[in-house]
Amino acid sequence: MTEPIAIDIPHKLGRDGARTRIEQGTGRLAEFIPGGMITEQRWEEDTLHLAVEALGQRVVSRIAVEEARVHAEFDLPPMLALFAEKIRAKLTRDVPKLLE
Repeated sequence: MTEPIAIDIPHKLGRDGARTRIEQGTGRLAEFIPGGMITEQRWEEDTLHLAVEALGQRVVSRIAVEEARVHAEFDLPPMLALFAEKIRAKLTRDVPKLLE
């Protein structure tokens, strides 16, 4: 198993505001994998557990909402791990848009 991609996103929305924005934008996370669709989505307290699948690949993520930041981790399957740096760059650029 490869190292998960981890990113921290600062925000000024407070825990509830950030959680609401994430809930409203969750469907956009599937766009990170071409043809991807969300196959699992559940909240455990303030952490969203999410799985996106496409073309036999499954990306599992955990998105922890805190008062002033969101910490997100994405577990990549071996096939996608080859592109980890490109995926990290896209996530770092696009995931903060969920909080806008």
